[in-house]
Amino acid sequence: MEYSADLPLVQVLADGRFHSGADLGEVLGISRAAIWKRIQRLAELGLDVESVRGKGYRLARPLDLLDESRLSEGLAGRAELIFSPVTGSTNADALALAVEGREGPLVVTTEFQSAGRGRRGRQWRSPFAANIYLSVLYRLPGGFASLGGLSLAAGVAVSQVLEQACPGLPLGLKWPNDLLVEGRKLGGVLIELAGEIETQVQVVVGVGINVAMLDAQADSIDQPWTSLLQYGDLSMSRTELAESLSGALLNMLDTFVARGFAAFVPAYRELDLVRDKAVTVITAGKSQTGIARGVAEDGALCVEIEGKRHYLHGGEVSLRLQ
Repeated sequence: MEYSADLPLVQVLADGRFHSGADLGEVLGISRAAIWKRIQRLAELGLDVESVRGKGYRLARPLDLLDESRLSEGLAGRAELIFSPVTGSTNADALALAVEGREGPLVVTTEFQSAGRGRRGRQWRSPFAANIYLSVLYRLPGGFASLGGLSLAAGVAVSQVLEQACPGLPLGLKWPNDLLVEGRKLGGVLIELAGEIETQVQVVVGVGINVAMLDAQADSIDQPWTSLLQYGDLSMSRTELAESLSGALLNMLDTFVARGFAAFVPAYRELDLVRDKAVTVITAGKSQTGIARGVAEDGALCVEIEGKRHYLHGGEVSLRLQ
């Protein structure tokens, strides 16, 4: 579905006020019938439009749209911004740019993903202008020994920004890539390898954060979830949040190259939700129950099963808290 023709309508309706069909048609230079057709398509973007006879149309709530110019200025000198209001997946876009020969650092973000995805190919619900969908393409030195712990380091960097955006947020990390608040998923990290040659390794660090998602926009999510606005007013706009997250991830990657995950272990331990908890480890269809004993300096999770310690890596297993 091509949504570009609908975006000017979204921008007019973003204020959350009523706009008559006639006024919208005049502003956008199209007929009232065309306005009605475009209004119907907005549901595909995850937007709830109210229609009241005699008043016109309005969104169920105002939108805090991303400011592309401000984001670009905020990243100047550090990374190039790639912004599309609507896309399939920011991670997929970053991977495609790497294949085309583009080198990081690049920051790819959007208002809406039609094919957002999480770990193990799961769908990531991505309604328009409700959350943060952001990916960083970054070049690591050739021969870089290990990416172990990168998703954990990213989780630490993201958590620190979110705690500033929403003071008092009871946030923690569930190995290897989930950000949880009171047992409900607030966001996640997806690491993908973009390409490897002798001189460099390109990685994509993807982050999805639920900011202001409504229940109606999350009807297909099959696990407990939450959003930042459920924990009070934010101290940052979505643009400021995206800018802060981008900067934090770039700083994290610089540190990770220099010092590896070891630099993030103390901070991760403070956020670790599974340490000394009973967990179920699922690998190759087999389930085992044990006690999590923290993470190693390569990001592996230590799980004690029947008195023996096992070290697990994120690509191998799924983990469930008991």
